[in-house]
Amino acid sequence: MTEVGFTRLDPLEGSFVEMMELERIDPNIYRAGYVFEEPYALYGGQVAAQSLRAAGLTVDANRRPHSLHGYFLRPGDASQPTVLQVHRDRDGRSFSARRVVALQNGKVIFNMSCSFAAPFDSPEHSEHMPVEEAPMGTTSALPRMFGFEARLTEQVYESRDYPLRFWARCTEDLGDPAEDQLMHLCALTYLSDISSGVGAWNTAEYRSGSSLDHAVWFRQDVDMNSWVLMDLHPESVSRGRGLYRGRLGTESGEQVATIAQETLFRPVH
Repeated sequence: MTEVGFTRLDPLEGSFVEMMELERIDPNIYRAGYVFEEPYALYGGQVAAQSLRAAGLTVDANRRPHSLHGYFLRPGDASQPTVLQVHRDRDGRSFSARRVVALQNGKVIFNMSCSFAAPFDSPEHSEHMPVEEAPMGTTSALPRMFGFEARLTEQVYESRDYPLRFWARCTEDLGDPAEDQLMHLCALTYLSDISSGVGAWNTAEYRSGSSLDHAVWFRQDVDMNSWVLMDLHPESVSRGRGLYRGRLGTESGEQVATIAQETLFRPVH
């Protein structure tokens, strides 16, 4: 099997925690002012995590996000602030629905719908992931991500580029998960856009490209200062688009989140 790994694409160092600090401009408008120079379009996981943070700041603290669905509409610029406009669609007895529009230079670069729910006791059933400890040894930086490290594990699918299965965690203190679970779920969202399950079908002529849309279902509370397993699976490539799904789980095999994403799949120029 081809050996693949993560290598930082640039020498920048930064802080995920500082990235999540938003300036409140209005009850429904926030500014993400953490900026830096890089030669690529804004990383999608960044604007998705910041959007979830903004939405969560408008919801009662006892309601936690259970799903998000976002569309990447234009390339963002990491060197410019992003304005996050939150629409409070509904606050019901158990659920709160929010929409977030992320803007730069007056244009929408990303929009997201997300839903928050109050805790409710019910039977628990879930497909468990394999029980596997995070491997010991060398850690590597995740490309374009601040405050995270990764370790490779056994690969299910061969990939020409980034691995589809790896352990990751945030190296910055995110606080007590019980007191600020939103922050930990923002960190999970930040991680969830890295790599691409469609990479299993990359060739010298065609490869997966920019993210088109992204969905996350949060299944359980999570501690993102602990190791979580990212496990991506390709689903299909057709009409210039690739679809993959993924799971994130703990060392005990508990599945904490499910993701799905569609990306461009185009000729290599």
